Amino acid sequence: MARKARSHYAWSSIREEAMSALEARGPEELELPGSTRDAAQAAKDIEAAGFCIIRDVLPAERLARVREALYRAASEDRARGWEHKFRLDYAHDDTNQRVWNLLSRDPAFADLVEHPLALGLVKSTIGWPALLGNISANITGPGGGEMVLHADQIFVPEPWPAKPQGVNVAWCVDDFTDENGATRIVPGSHRLNRKPAPDEAAKESVALKASAGSIIVMESRVWHKTGNNRTPAQRRAGIFAWYTRPIYRQQENWYLSLNPAVRQFASDDMLVLLGYRTEGLGLVNGRSPA
Repeated sequence: MARKARSHYAWSSIREEAMSALEARGPEELELPGSTRDAAQAAKDIEAAGFCIIRDVLPAERLARVREALYRAASEDRARGWEHKFRLDYAHDDTNQRVWNLLSRDPAFADLVEHPLALGLVKSTIGWPALLGNISANITGPGGGEMVLHADQIFVPEPWPAKPQGVNVAWCVDDFTDENGATRIVPGSHRLNRKPAPDEAAKESVALKASAGSIIVMESRVWHKTGNNRTPAQRRAGIFAWYTRPIYRQQENWYLSLNPAVRQFASDDMLVLLGYRTEGLGLVNGRSPA
């Protein structure tokens, strides 16, 4: 019992110190990591700051292919009336759009899920095996409103474990700028190890600026939101691949929604990420499905 009490006291002290730091200094005053091309530095940035930015991950030709595939899928969804709203989204207008289940839309998106740099950071942050909870796109249109401030592991009951339970890899299909609705974070919020309270929704935040072809990797405790797109004509797209530790239910129900061809030709890592190759959980008659 004494050991538990000391542990709880120590963790409470860390949370209090983190909150004091956030309140004493505005987000702009907290030292944030710049973009890098070094994977080892990126892993250190995630541990220290809760996120990293890696520039020039996708070369121009590959980026163009991903952008074309995404905007084609977005146009198809609009034509079909498949513009699903999400409970954390914006002002419920038509200027912003989500595109779901990208794995079933084009092989270019599967390549992002398994990109060695992205998957390496997933493994260093939450370990392996991991599950792919979802890969979807978030497109902000001119005048689009902000998202609700949240942490990605809001489904985890509090008190949270001392380590992140997931990691979000954001692929910048277009430039992320302050003006066009780039993802905004509350620096240092991952150290609070809890979700934001309703009265903290207006907490000061900073935009994560990154060039097209970069990735932004955030551990799941960071408070963040899509920013307001204040531009008159720019659309800004990001693709978000969400990974979790293997004990959590996936956001997308791959067993119902996945194109069978993706499963048929999936690599070993992809089978693990989708939950088809597993140990202990998700078995079929006591065996891994694949």
